[in-house]
Amino acid sequence: MKDLIEKKHKILQTIVKEIAHEIVGKEEEIKLILTAFFARGHVLIEDLPGLGKTSLAKAISKVIHLDFNRIQGSTDLLPSDIVGVNIFNPSESSFELHRGPIFTQILLFDEMNRTPPKTQSALLQVMAENQVTIDQDTYDVKTPFFVIGTQNPVSSDGTYRLPDSQLDRFSIRLSLGYPKQEQEKNIILGLFEEQSCNQISINEILEIQTLADKVHVEPAIVDYLLEIVEITRQDNSLSHGISVRGSIEMIKLAKVRAIFENRDFVIPEDIKILAPNVLAHRVLSLKLVDRAAQENYIKSILEQVTIPA
Repeated sequence: MKDLIEKKHKILQTIVKEIAHEIVGKEEEIKLILTAFFARGHVLIEDLPGLGKTSLAKAISKVIHLDFNRIQGSTDLLPSDIVGVNIFNPSESSFELHRGPIFTQILLFDEMNRTPPKTQSALLQVMAENQVTIDQDTYDVKTPFFVIGTQNPVSSDGTYRLPDSQLDRFSIRLSLGYPKQEQEKNIILGLFEEQSCNQISINEILEIQTLADKVHVEPAIVDYLLEIVEITRQDNSLSHGISVRGSIEMIKLAKVRAIFENRDFVIPEDIKILAPNVLAHRVLSLKLVDRAAQENYIKSILEQVTIPA
C-alpha cells in the first residue's frame, strides 16, 4: 500500500502545481479544496467580491476534467432553476424533465448567500445523498459530485445567512484573501507563461477516493477529535456544538491529507491543521459574529486539548 500511496501522492502534487499556475500564491488553499474533493465533500469559499473565488473554481474544473456547471446566486433564483422542472409536452401527452444545472459533476454556486434560504435548500439533499427529488421522483447525479459554493461576508449588502443545515453540508470553509503585492502586479500585467494542462482522469480520481478510505486511523486519533467536539457541545455560550457529520467529515478529510503528505496513516497534526477550516463554520453563537471569530474559537479549543502521543 505504501507504493500506491506514494504514486497517488505524486499525482496530487502535480494537480496542485497545475492549478497554482493559474491561481498564484494560493497553494495551501488549493490543497484544502482538493482535500475536500477527494474526501467526497464540498467546499465553501468566503471572501469579498473580486478576490478570485470564481477563477479558482474554474481552474480546478479545468484540471479535474469533469462536467462543470455554474449557478449565479440572486434574490429571484428559484429552487427549480437549480434542480430542474417537469414540463408538459402536448405532442406526447406527458411530462418531460428539464434538468437543472445541478445535474453535473462540479457545480459552482457563485454568491450563494444572495439567494433566499428556500432556494438554498434545493442543495440539501444532493449534497448529502448525491440524489435529487423532483415531483416525487428521485434521480441520481453523476459521480463524483462536488459543490464549490462561494459567499460574500455576512456584513455585505443584499446577503442572507446560510442556514445551519446548509453550512453543515460543507466539509471545509476557507478564505483566499488578498494576493501579495508582487503577485497582484503579475496578475494585472498578465505575466504568466502559457502551459499545457495535465488533466487527471476520472479513474485516477476514483482510485484516490477509494484509497483514502483505506488510510489507517488509530482510535486515539478519534478520541482526540471527539474531545475537541465535546467541548463545543458542552459550551453553553453556543447555540449548538459540532455535529456528528462534522466529526465524520474531519476523519475523511484527515485521511486524504495523509495521502497529500505521503502517509498511509493519520496523525494528530492532520486534525489540528484541518480543524479551523472544518469545524469553525459548524458552531454558532452571538459572540462569534464572523469567520475569523469562529476560527479563533476553534483554535482556542485546540490549545486546551492534549495531543495524543
